[in-house]
Amino acid sequence: MTIDSRQVAAGLLDAVPFARTLGIEFVEVAPEAEGGVRVVARLPDIAAHHNHLGGPHAGAMFTLGESASGAVVLAAFGHVLDRAVPLPVTASVHFRKIAMGPVLATARLGSTPAEVLAELDAGRRPEFPVEVEVRTEDGTLTSSLTVIWTLRPNR
Repeated sequence: MTIDSRQVAAGLLDAVPFARTLGIEFVEVAPEAEGGVRVVARLPDIAAHHNHLGGPHAGAMFTLGESASGAVVLAAFGHVLDRAVPLPVTASVHFRKIAMGPVLATARLGSTPAEVLAELDAGRRPEFPVEVEVRTEDGTLTSSLTVIWTLRPNR
Protein backbone atom coordinates (compact mmCIF):
# COMPACT_ATOMS: atom_id res chain seq x y z
CA MET A 1 0.00 0.00 0.00
CA THR A 2 1.47 3.36 -1.01
CA ILE A 3 0.06 6.44 0.65
CA ASP A 4 1.22 10.03 0.96
CA SER A 5 1.18 10.76 4.70
CA ARG A 6 0.98 14.52 4.05
CA GLN A 7 -2.12 13.93 1.95
CA VAL A 8 -3.78 11.92 4.75
CA ALA A 9 -3.02 14.62 7.34
CA ALA A 10 -4.14 17.46 5.06
CA GLY A 11 -7.28 15.55 4.03
CA LEU A 12 -8.33 14.96 7.61
CA LEU A 13 -7.66 18.56 8.65
CA ASP A 14 -9.62 19.81 5.61
CA ALA A 15 -12.55 17.50 6.37
CA VAL A 16 -12.60 18.16 10.14
CA PRO A 17 -12.28 21.90 10.84
CA PHE A 18 -12.55 21.34 14.61
CA ALA A 19 -9.27 19.40 14.53
CA ARG A 20 -7.67 22.48 12.91
CA THR A 21 -9.25 24.71 15.57
CA LEU A 22 -7.53 22.66 18.27
CA GLY A 23 -4.20 22.86 16.44
CA ILE A 24 -3.89 19.08 16.04
CA GLU A 25 -0.72 18.12 14.19
CA PHE A 26 0.00 14.79 12.50
CA VAL A 27 3.47 13.61 13.49
CA GLU A 28 3.42 10.23 11.74
CA VAL A 29 1.24 8.32 9.29
CA ALA A 30 2.62 4.82 8.82
CA PRO A 31 0.46 2.52 6.68
CA GLU A 32 3.11 -0.22 6.78
CA ALA A 33 4.00 0.04 10.49
CA GLU A 34 4.80 -3.00 12.59
CA GLY A 35 1.51 -4.10 14.09
CA GLY A 36 -0.53 -2.53 11.26
CA VAL A 37 -1.54 0.94 10.17
CA ARG A 38 -0.43 3.55 12.74
CA VAL A 39 -0.91 7.30 13.15
CA VAL A 40 0.60 9.61 15.76
CA ALA A 41 -1.10 12.98 16.29
CA ARG A 42 -0.14 15.79 18.68
CA LEU A 43 -2.27 18.24 20.64
CA PRO A 44 -0.19 21.31 21.52
CA ASP A 45 -0.40 22.93 24.95
CA ILE A 46 -2.75 25.88 24.33
CA ALA A 47 -4.08 27.76 27.37
CA ALA A 48 -7.48 28.34 25.72
CA HIS A 49 -7.97 24.54 25.61
CA HIS A 50 -7.12 23.91 29.28
CA ASN A 51 -9.44 22.49 31.90
CA HIS A 52 -9.76 23.64 35.51
CA LEU A 53 -6.51 21.81 36.38
CA GLY A 54 -4.40 23.56 33.74
CA GLY A 55 -4.05 20.63 31.33
CA PRO A 56 -5.82 19.76 28.10
CA HIS A 57 -9.61 19.57 28.40
CA ALA A 58 -11.07 16.04 28.18
CA GLY A 59 -13.01 17.06 25.07
CA ALA A 60 -9.83 18.20 23.35
CA MET A 61 -8.10 14.94 24.27
CA PHE A 62 -11.05 12.94 22.94
CA THR A 63 -10.98 14.93 19.70
CA LEU A 64 -7.25 14.27 19.38
CA GLY A 65 -7.79 10.51 19.78
CA GLU A 66 -10.80 10.39 17.47
CA SER A 67 -8.92 12.44 14.85
CA ALA A 68 -5.93 10.10 15.03
CA SER A 69 -8.30 7.14 14.58
CA GLY A 70 -9.86 8.84 11.56
CA ALA A 71 -6.43 9.35 10.02
CA VAL A 72 -5.77 5.62 10.46
CA VAL A 73 -8.98 4.90 8.57
CA LEU A 74 -8.00 7.31 5.78
CA ALA A 75 -4.52 5.80 5.55
CA ALA A 76 -5.93 2.27 5.34
CA PHE A 77 -9.01 2.88 3.21
CA GLY A 78 -8.56 6.20 1.41
CA HIS A 79 -8.35 4.34 -1.87
CA VAL A 80 -11.97 3.11 -1.53
CA LEU A 81 -13.61 6.47 -0.74
CA ASP A 82 -15.25 6.35 -4.17
CA ARG A 83 -17.31 3.35 -3.01
CA ALA A 84 -17.65 3.78 0.78
CA VAL A 85 -17.88 6.51 3.40
CA PRO A 86 -15.97 6.02 6.66
CA LEU A 87 -18.03 6.80 9.77
CA PRO A 88 -17.40 6.34 13.48
CA VAL A 89 -20.03 4.06 15.03
CA THR A 90 -19.14 4.14 18.74
CA ALA A 91 -16.31 5.36 20.89
CA SER A 92 -15.25 4.72 24.45
CA VAL A 93 -12.63 6.60 26.40
CA HIS A 94 -10.87 5.73 29.64
CA PHE A 95 -9.19 8.66 31.39
CA ARG A 96 -6.30 7.25 33.43
CA LYS A 97 -4.11 10.15 34.63
CA ILE A 98 -4.24 13.91 34.53
CA ALA A 99 -2.44 15.20 31.46
CA MET A 100 -0.31 18.32 31.52
CA GLY A 101 1.33 19.93 28.53
CA PRO A 102 1.24 18.64 24.96
CA VAL A 103 -0.10 15.12 24.42
CA LEU A 104 0.41 12.54 21.68
CA ALA A 105 -2.21 10.08 20.44
CA THR A 106 -1.02 6.86 18.83
CA ALA A 107 -3.79 5.11 16.89
CA ARG A 108 -3.63 1.60 15.41
CA LEU A 109 -6.01 -0.26 13.15
CA GLY A 110 -7.39 -3.25 15.09
CA SER A 111 -8.14 -5.37 12.01
CA THR A 112 -6.18 -5.94 8.85
CA PRO A 113 -7.24 -3.82 5.88
CA ALA A 114 -7.72 -7.04 3.90
CA GLU A 115 -10.29 -8.35 6.43
CA VAL A 116 -12.27 -5.11 6.31
CA LEU A 117 -12.14 -4.88 2.52
CA ALA A 118 -13.26 -8.51 2.15
CA GLU A 119 -16.45 -7.63 4.04
CA LEU A 120 -16.97 -4.52 1.94
CA ASP A 121 -16.38 -6.52 -1.26
CA ALA A 122 -18.95 -9.08 -0.08
CA GLY A 123 -21.56 -6.31 0.09
CA ARG A 124 -21.52 -5.98 3.87
CA ARG A 125 -20.94 -2.88 5.99
CA PRO A 126 -17.79 -3.76 7.96
CA GLU A 127 -17.19 -2.53 11.49
CA PHE A 128 -13.67 -2.49 12.89
CA PRO A 129 -11.84 -1.03 15.89
CA VAL A 130 -9.12 1.57 16.04
CA GLU A 131 -7.26 1.54 19.36
CA VAL A 132 -5.73 4.80 20.60
CA GLU A 133 -3.37 5.61 23.47
CA VAL A 134 -2.88 9.22 24.56
CA ARG A 135 0.38 10.00 26.33
CA THR A 136 2.25 13.02 27.58
CA GLU A 137 5.50 13.81 25.80
CA ASP A 138 7.42 11.97 28.56
CA GLY A 139 5.43 8.81 27.77
CA THR A 140 2.90 8.79 30.63
CA LEU A 141 -0.34 7.12 29.54
CA THR A 142 -3.19 9.56 30.26
CA SER A 143 -6.11 8.01 28.38
CA SER A 144 -7.08 5.30 25.93
CA LEU A 145 -9.86 5.15 23.39
CA THR A 146 -11.48 2.52 21.25
CA VAL A 147 -13.28 3.90 18.23
CA ILE A 148 -15.39 1.50 16.18
CA TRP A 149 -15.53 2.61 12.55
CA THR A 150 -17.57 1.42 9.60
CA LEU A 151 -17.28 1.78 5.85
CA ARG A 152 -20.80 2.58 4.67
CA PRO A 153 -21.09 1.47 1.04
CA ASN A 154 -22.20 4.16 -1.40
CA ARG A 155 -25.45 3.15 -3.02
